[in-house]
Amino acid sequence: MSEQKIPQVTAKRLPLYYRYLEKLHAIGKKRVSSAQLADALQIDPATIRRDFSYLGELGKKGYGYNVNYLLQFLRDFLRQDEVSNVVLVGVGHLGTALLGYNFYRSNSTKIVAGFDADPGKVGQEVDGIPVYSMERFREVRELHHVEVAILTVPANVAQSTADEIVRAGICGILNFTPARLTTPRHVRLHNIDLTIELQTLIYFLKNFPVDDGDPELDPEPIGEN
Repeated sequence: MSEQKIPQVTAKRLPLYYRYLEKLHAIGKKRVSSAQLADALQIDPATIRRDFSYLGELGKKGYGYNVNYLLQFLRDFLRQDEVSNVVLVGVGHLGTALLGYNFYRSNSTKIVAGFDADPGKVGQEVDGIPVYSMERFREVRELHHVEVAILTVPANVAQSTADEIVRAGICGILNFTPARLTTPRHVRLHNIDLTIELQTLIYFLKNFPVDDGDPELDPEPIGEN
């Protein structure tokens, strides 16, 4: 398959479509419309049709999308049959929770190692995942062909830790710290600030309350036509 260039906002939504299609496939549903996808995922149907149009002719007007075909197409496009190994740096409370979670809903992403500066944690395992010292970072990264690291260290050491793992060959960082990091241009950095996300949610709840009686906001139950 050729490497299509698609907008980043579309690329972020493709895994959402994939996961929902997996649910439809599991219950034996054969086809789905953009309107049904829109109701379930709370995404405008025109946006869904535009997203899929970047990938080619995937559906037919008046018929919708073949669930099995679309699921297989997205699996190939997203390379879901390939396992991407990632590592986690900072085995504190949040890091420990993420190690325990370890992307249990994904068959294509797996945390293979944790790293921490605390000698009391080094050599231990969290849900079967070994914890190493940072001195072994490059060795473990190369062993497992890791390109992505999850960063959950204290904010005051976030930048120095990011610098260290980038020098060791990391190309992507999922940053859970509140620190605003600086990375080289070749490194992809995604920030997840839980405090900001929670504050944003509270703001929207207070200023844009959901009307429980609005049928447009009620997603269609999976399995109904």
